[in-house]
Amino acid sequence: MPRSVRVRLFATARLAVGRAVLPWPVPEHGLRARELVAALEQAYPRLAPTLRGSRFLRNDRYLRDLDETLRPGDEFAVHPPYGGG
Repeated sequence: MPRSVRVRLFATARLAVGRAVLPWPVPEHGLRARELVAALEQAYPRLAPTLRGSRFLRNDRYLRDLDETLRPGDEFAVHPPYGGG
């Protein structure tokens, strides 16, 4: 059984980190989404400004609340604001 969450980074989030996918270790009982966002900000300071304006998905569903629990095997996606036209 996986002991991590798969963090997928898009657009400017991917550029800030230098990778599109990060495995992120989580305890078996899970981790709140807000705790993961805070950990990502600390681990990747260049990502912090992007995270503040991003939308987050858990297993392809937008999170309504960052208090939702992420469990091992989940996918957590970071979608920064997109521009263009």
